[in-house]
Amino acid sequence: MRPIGIDLFAGVGGLSLGFEQAGFDVVAAVEIDPIHCAAHAFNFPQCAVIPKSIVDLTGEEIRERAKIGDRKIDVVFGGAPCQGFSLIGHRALDDPRNSLVKQFVRIVGELEPSCFVFENVKGLTVGRHRKFLDEVIEAFEDLGYKVRLPWRVLNSADYGVPQDRERVFLIGAKDGATAPTYPKPITAPAGTLKFDKVLCEGPCVREAIGDLPNADDFPELFETDEVKTSTLAIRSAYAREMRCLTNDCWHFGHPRIWNPTHLTASMRTDHSEISRRRFTETAPGTVEPISRFYKLDPLGISNTLRAGTDSARGAFTSPRPIHYEHNRCITVREMARLHGFPDWFRFHETKWHGARQIGNAVPPPLARAVAGSVIKALGRRPSQPEVALPLGDVSLLRIGMAEASARWQIDVPIGRRDRKSGARKRSQAETEAERLAAP
Repeated sequence: MRPIGIDLFAGVGGLSLGFEQAGFDVVAAVEIDPIHCAAHAFNFPQCAVIPKSIVDLTGEEIRERAKIGDRKIDVVFGGAPCQGFSLIGHRALDDPRNSLVKQFVRIVGELEPSCFVFENVKGLTVGRHRKFLDEVIEAFEDLGYKVRLPWRVLNSADYGVPQDRERVFLIGAKDGATAPTYPKPITAPAGTLKFDKVLCEGPCVREAIGDLPNADDFPELFETDEVKTSTLAIRSAYAREMRCLTNDCWHFGHPRIWNPTHLTASMRTDHSEISRRRFTETAPGTVEPISRFYKLDPLGISNTLRAGTDSARGAFTSPRPIHYEHNRCITVREMARLHGFPDWFRFHETKWHGARQIGNAVPPPLARAVAGSVIKALGRRPSQPEVALPLGDVSLLRIGMAEASARWQIDVPIGRRDRKSGARKRSQAETEAERLAAP
């Protein structure tokens, strides 16, 4: 029987996918954003999506919804959003702005998993934020968990992802058990390897997205995010894995039934001719001076892909990088490739929601590396599932915010967006759905 895990603050499922690929069955995913709930349900049909605030949840309810009874939980993982600032005279963990982190610790205590994995922004490791990080470690130790110290900041580029993206990870195990170790780097970022005989060079941008058709060649992608097409010549091992063409592309995850002839998550952006001219004139690896968009270097790695701002600050899409060859910003699918999401994995149809789902996610290969260390510490041998899973109804990816809120019974949605342009039509009160724990 495969070990089981619970994903808290699941988002679209970057951690869920990585842990599944490492050999875990993720039986429940807690998420308050209804758009994320819909996409998670589409991609993980056997996982119980729990569309509630963690504040209103108990460990007992999670067990009930996951239908696992009293079965031992092997790992609880997630990235609770926090601000990391303390009130004068108070512990940082007691700061109301950090309450979701405190709730994460509480749920770990109630579920009593063998291990936990807590990830967050690198900023927690510097300045006055360090006090907060120390208090989080102390809180886990008070629950009887041995935290692997020193904690580590891991960069996805060291684990086969063509993107510079750093996150801090805390890993712990119940006292008496061996705490998982941090995974060793397996790649050097493209363009940086010199004479290292241990590491291999990771994929570069061109190897990651160069086989994808140019979205600008398909007028229908102004109205939809998918079109029937074929890839260009696939020359890199990374692209072959993203297309699920290699023998081990599924790792220890459940194979999905999908249509590889469709290019998905590729809705076009209607750039002006002035913008396109500026993009063309910008050298790869530099920033376009007017828009401040970064232009990808085909032989390097991507800058950090971000999620954008919440509705309280206008709900703006974070700038997508400029394609190294085409005079446009990259598509959501190209973002997904640079993040380590395989092509079968789908996102919300709109550029704004799709981009923020990726920008908020932990790259699956990085998650897989961490999860592999956890499963090893548990003394479990990962097994390859034999049954392929169908994906969910595609309508889950085209659902509007109001409809998604009603479907998942989440009361206050974030600001609704226009389907094509992504322009905000209205803004509501900031909710936990706006957590956006982007670096």
